[in-house]
Amino acid sequence: MTIDRIVKKFKENHPGVDAEILWLAYDFAAAAHEGQFRKNGEPYINHCLHTAYLLTEIKADLSTVTAGLLHDVPEDTEVTLEEVEKNFGADVATLVAGVTKLGKLKYRGIERYRENLKKMFLAMTNDIRIIFIKFCDRLNNLRTLEALPEEKKRRIAKETLEIYAPIAGMLGIWRLKWQMEDLCFKYLYPDEFHDLEQEYEVEKKAERNLYFQKIKNIISPRLEETGVDYKMEVRFKHLYSIWKKMQNKKRRFDQIYDVFAVRLIVPTINDCYKVLGIVHTLWRPKPNRFKDYIAVPKPNGYQSLHTTVFGPENKAVEFQIRTQKMHEESVYGIAAHWYYKEKSSGQEVDKQPRWIQEITEVQKELNNTKEFVTNVQLSVFHDRIFVFSPKGDVFELPEGATPIDFAYTVHSEIGNHATGAMINDRLGRLDQELKNGDLVEIILDKNRLHPSKDWIKFAKTKKARDHIKQYSKKSTLENIKRFIPGIK
Repeated sequence: MTIDRIVKKFKENHPGVDAEILWLAYDFAAAAHEGQFRKNGEPYINHCLHTAYLLTEIKADLSTVTAGLLHDVPEDTEVTLEEVEKNFGADVATLVAGVTKLGKLKYRGIERYRENLKKMFLAMTNDIRIIFIKFCDRLNNLRTLEALPEEKKRRIAKETLEIYAPIAGMLGIWRLKWQMEDLCFKYLYPDEFHDLEQEYEVEKKAERNLYFQKIKNIISPRLEETGVDYKMEVRFKHLYSIWKKMQNKKRRFDQIYDVFAVRLIVPTINDCYKVLGIVHTLWRPKPNRFKDYIAVPKPNGYQSLHTTVFGPENKAVEFQIRTQKMHEESVYGIAAHWYYKEKSSGQEVDKQPRWIQEITEVQKELNNTKEFVTNVQLSVFHDRIFVFSPKGDVFELPEGATPIDFAYTVHSEIGNHATGAMINDRLGRLDQELKNGDLVEIILDKNRLHPSKDWIKFAKTKKARDHIKQYSKKSTLENIKRFIPGIK
């Protein structure tokens, strides 16, 4: 890897931006790391270059790529953070400082795991770009694990699989997530990895490519008739994802049917629906396998049309249809959102999305690390769903949330007076699990003065649980006062 490649890649994403600072950062980092080598014998500066290049691949901004080159300087050399700030400014120094703080924590059992999670969450509340750098730093470390002792390799892989990869998924940065997962899979389950790699990559690859070509030959003439510009590619499921599905579904490899999908990328949203119509006229759709993530995006911003049809030879084939912008956001997640927002507005972008700001609110209330992580995982970082009110307002809830969570999200008094729920115009239960896109109306009983203590069993959000707990404590105290005279 060279600084020339980094600058060239950066300019492809940000034409017109003066990238001179990248050369200066490289010279500064190379001088600071001079004489330092990694365990595999290569100069330490190579790691900084690879980290920075990975950042250009996710279209990171100038400050982030610069910080990628400098991210290990204060931790591993005599050069101070103050010197970094003096030479490269406060924005770059803040990013380097954030990565340095995360780097001080090592995986040492479950308690340290929680502490790591807490630090990572809090780093995101300061500036989401810190996490971009840390992910790219970690991915390059995984690629060079071979020189480390076996025990250390497994520890780093386990930490990555349990902490870094899931958060990359939450942020929608699939390009980094799947690479981290497959590398960790290789080190943690080497036998299973090599068996699956042989079967997936060697034995079945030619067969899959022939089948894709058959699909392409059928659909291409129809697409060209419409005059819609399109790009067609095949998306193959990654090894760790296949292996997880085999474990969860208790299936053999040859029983996993969605190992690849056909992806169609078109210019506009209207073209997406037009192409969907062509796919459905050529092949019969599989019932209950159509998802419109354009109308109702996934919580991390993912948009696409998904449909599974009975393709040639009556085999089930998934099609994913999206615009170029949607495609880049599906690969780069919030990093692409940052890039497009910055590109379109020309102004300073928000440092983090609204849902990350919720973490700060939890942190203000909770000092205990275990409780903090539990609450954040429960109410902020669990997979999210979007639920609609009768007025058309959209409310974001954790996956598995119930109407009681929805009620308290709308207003605490609605939660306190809830007695039932209408879900998609049908009578539902307060403990019924909501699905993405549900229309929910809470049935109120004005005579109800407080929540039921039993609701705690199925409440998922922190707000709902807090209100129910608050009443439970009050109710318990009142019962004690009733039976023990003199208690105030």
